[in-house]
Amino acid sequence: MKCYDCAAHEADTPSVAICTRCGVGACPAHTHLTTEPIRRNTGVGARTGSTLARRALCLSCHAAESPAG
Repeated sequence: MKCYDCAAHEADTPSVAICTRCGVGACPAHTHLTTEPIRRNTGVGARTGSTLARRALCLSCHAAESPAG
């Protein structure tokens, strides 16, 4: 799979991640890695684990999710 943003600029860069929000392929220059807690249903409520999971976003989705400031 090729990086979507690089392809828009006619570059042929392999992707190293898939955006968890929109699903496009992204190269290292167009990937933002973050973490998030994993929640599991445990009977009456949800339990959050102590280990954070890795989450990859393309730069467009990362900008859209970031608070305006």
